[in-house]
Amino acid sequence: MTDRVPLDELSTAVGRIMGLLLTQEKVDDAVQHLAVAVKSSMPGSVGAGVSLIDSRGRRTSTGFTDDVVKEADRLQYELGSGPCLTAWASAEPVLMDDVATDPRWPDWSSAVKDLPIRSVLSTPLVAQGHPIGALKVYADVPHLYNAGASSLLSSFAGPAATLLSHIQGSEVVERMSGALQASLYSRDLTNQACGILMERKGHTREQALSELIMTARQLRTSLRDVCAELVAETTARTT
Repeated sequence: MTDRVPLDELSTAVGRIMGLLLTQEKVDDAVQHLAVAVKSSMPGSVGAGVSLIDSRGRRTSTGFTDDVVKEADRLQYELGSGPCLTAWASAEPVLMDDVATDPRWPDWSSAVKDLPIRSVLSTPLVAQGHPIGALKVYADVPHLYNAGASSLLSSFAGPAATLLSHIQGSEVVERMSGALQASLYSRDLTNQACGILMERKGHTREQALSELIMTARQLRTSLRDVCAELVAETTARTT
């Protein structure tokens, strides 16, 4: 894909996706429509997906266009690592030029080696400063996505996240406690926790994020709480 996307094409694509989401009343329908629209706007993709993720790194809703996306995502959540989870946890886009050679998520890359996946692009869905999920596209050839593709996907993600959070909020307002809302991800805190693990264990950033996510799951608590405890513990040791 080229590095630059014509402004009129970008506006048309974003407008079409927002129009689809504005007509939805259910989260599951909205994420499914978003996944289909994203795939059609990213030439060469074999599939696209959307995941809404809670503070513990668990999917609360998901939409996908093809079985390959469903399986690739399932493996990420089973292993607790991968480009989609990292995009969510870091609140930054993640680009894999070639799954076969990228060293960042070896367990996931090994698990998907028999799937028609070589390029991956994922970008976070951020609403009111909080990552609530991620968009992702997959291709069966390496080096398909680039800066232009990342910019296009990010253009979808901003307004889509706002609309999805409103749809989600209207569905779960009676079930979401203030404690759960307060436990939403804190980017600065997670960055500190990642830095601690990187220094302490020699982890890469992706390995540190994966360890924090898995710890949150094992303890049945939020990613933010795990990070806060690690940071507090480390601060106490140095004072």
